[in-house]
Amino acid sequence: MSETGATSEASDATRGGWRAEKHGPLEKVADNLWRVAGDVPGMSLKRVMVVVRLSDGRLLVHGAIAMRDDAMKELEALGEPGVLVVPSGYHRMDAPRYKARYPKMRVYCPYGARARVAKVVPVDGVYEDFPGDPAATLDHVDGIGDREGVVRVTSSDGVTLVFNDVLFNMPHGALVFRLLGASGGLRVSRTARFFLLQDPRALARRFVALAATPRLVRIMVAHVDTVERGAADALRQVALTI
Repeated sequence: MSETGATSEASDATRGGWRAEKHGPLEKVADNLWRVAGDVPGMSLKRVMVVVRLSDGRLLVHGAIAMRDDAMKELEALGEPGVLVVPSGYHRMDAPRYKARYPKMRVYCPYGARARVAKVVPVDGVYEDFPGDPAATLDHVDGIGDREGVVRVTSSDGVTLVFNDVLFNMPHGALVFRLLGASGGLRVSRTARFFLLQDPRALARRFVALAATPRLVRIMVAHVDTVERGAADALRQVALTI
């Protein structure tokens, strides 16, 4: 697909230059996989960036978070940031900053999110256009109108599935997140049901199919904790509740 030009929203996002909100350390998850948790401006909600080293040494960045200079240097020491995955039309805040900092980055997003993502950053393709790599593949998730997807990361210890907002994994905390059904373990929140869910049965079938992924060891989500134990069972349990 051809590149789509970004509108003035992109210049609005980068007008203040590189701006890092509060964030945690760059944590190593597997031999080729890292994560960072950072603040969401004006909210108590945390967001997660996932970084994958591809087979050619470049980095795939999913859900970009602008970090402090020392953390960015640590990131760059892992490899050249080469692929930017904008996982939805609502997780695009720092995408223009990364593209401005690393002009050679190829930008991919879900098909159903392309129009919103293209308002802030030029899009090189949707998930189907990503050429694939032994370390990472991109695919859509059924039942949500192709507005989000899943990244399948293959590491030496097994396979990690990286989701965005279709799954939350937050401990019980603030009352607002309880009311939104977003806390208390891996789940499809009420917000996701309202804004994303179109075909519950299709989504449930997809989760069951993904739970059967060979060597599945963990599930990562945008908000916020990683499922490190019983990932397949947790995904099957979610499928029963949709």
